Amino acid sequence: MAYVDNTMIIRRDLLSKMAELFNEGKFNEGLDRIPLEMAPRRKQDLDRCCVFKERVIIKEKLIPLLGFDLEDDRDELKTLAEYAAEALERKNPINKILTVVDEACTSCVKNSYIVTNLCKGCVAHPCMMNCPKSAISWNANGQAQIDPKTCINCGICMNVCPYHSIIFMPVPCENACPVGAISKDQYGIEQIDEDKCIDCGKCITACPFGSIMENSQIVDVMKSIKDEETETIAIVAPAVIGQFKSTTDTVLGAIKQLGFCDVIEVAKGANVTTEREADELLERLEDKAPFMTTSCCPAYVSATEKHIPEIQKYVSETKSPMYYAAEIAREKYPNAKIVFIGPCIAKRREGMKDPNVDYVMTFEELSALFHGWNIEISKEEPLLLDKSILNHGRAYAASGGVAQSVLEVKPYVNIKPVIVNGLDKKKIKMLKAFGKTGKTSGNFVEVMACEGGCIAGPSSNFDPKTGSKLYEKNLAALIESLDD
Repeated sequence: MAYVDNTMIIRRDLLSKMAELFNEGKFNEGLDRIPLEMAPRRKQDLDRCCVFKERVIIKEKLIPLLGFDLEDDRDELKTLAEYAAEALERKNPINKILTVVDEACTSCVKNSYIVTNLCKGCVAHPCMMNCPKSAISWNANGQAQIDPKTCINCGICMNVCPYHSIIFMPVPCENACPVGAISKDQYGIEQIDEDKCIDCGKCITACPFGSIMENSQIVDVMKSIKDEETETIAIVAPAVIGQFKSTTDTVLGAIKQLGFCDVIEVAKGANVTTEREADELLERLEDKAPFMTTSCCPAYVSATEKHIPEIQKYVSETKSPMYYAAEIAREKYPNAKIVFIGPCIAKRREGMKDPNVDYVMTFEELSALFHGWNIEISKEEPLLLDKSILNHGRAYAASGGVAQSVLEVKPYVNIKPVIVNGLDKKKIKMLKAFGKTGKTSGNFVEVMACEGGCIAGPSSNFDPKTGSKLYEKNLAALIESLDD
């Protein structure tokens, strides 16, 4: 799902600069200078109309990264230093996941079909002849033109044009959202409907202007780490294996070097999930249930609650690996602040509901901490890995990993996996059909919102292909080292 582009680089630069300032004790006064440093007065390679708009957008993007929502009634003269002071004083993060930066949103045109200059003005006129609303006419140049007020976006004209001169121009974030949670307000700015949003994060990577931002908890995490009176524990998702070009034990050692008192692999919780999910599947099949779906992906679970009620009765009641890992951490460290680290935005929502999880930090934010706090992963002392963790727990991060784990733990259960690799509009409809009919091609439906699985989450460090190769390589090396 994630891929490299300039908006992603800018976001990571902002996070790194925040981390660096925090580490140097210059957080409050230094933040106000970031827009000036990133957009100096005579900068030639501007992405926008002028340096002043560039600065405003950088400031507006820093506000959600500081953990605040961009409310319409906010004081626009309020400085970043003032926001920083509030962030350092707050007790709990805000209860919102995503924010649209109005100034960065360029008000993309409404989804529509566009006639390009490839139009030959042919005599056949198939686009006009087949338009059900007579929305196509001919301009003075003898080329077709589409009336946007009449067009219903059926796409017939594009399909019948012999020169492929008509194209569909979507709004990227709206097009990427699998549940239709994004639309324009009266000012042409995209708005996210909280009642529909499943926090999958597809809109973040889809927006070519970087106008959709997470409300980060990185300041809360840094405060906790630096507080000598607070015990801070990191629980790290299995997807960490595909996030860095270093061995897993070295990465976990680097995380501890940041100041965490202990680092626990969420794979330990995944072992619990596998056992319980396998037992639950067996019970359901014995009770003649046609199938069961997984419950590990919080974006999918949210989708069932908001958009696919038909399938809810088939969703596993077993908790996610994060839940069980946090439970293990809380039992061992009852008074600690527990921080989940992973590639997933939807985990922020799950973390807000979990009494054992205090903060959620993404791999993107973790990389910013490494960079800003001058932690070189390759030079850190490796962490001794927990040999009680069974290998299947570390395999959860890839699509199909949950089914593979259940098959490994309970080979005698007659499991016939159905892998739903990524959620989009078509797969939402497919899952609705599963729920309505009670029929699938198998009996164990594993659903991951991100194509490729958690290793391709919206806050991953690599694109899905690179992350997958790195994951397979590092997982093989990890298993080999543990077997020695």
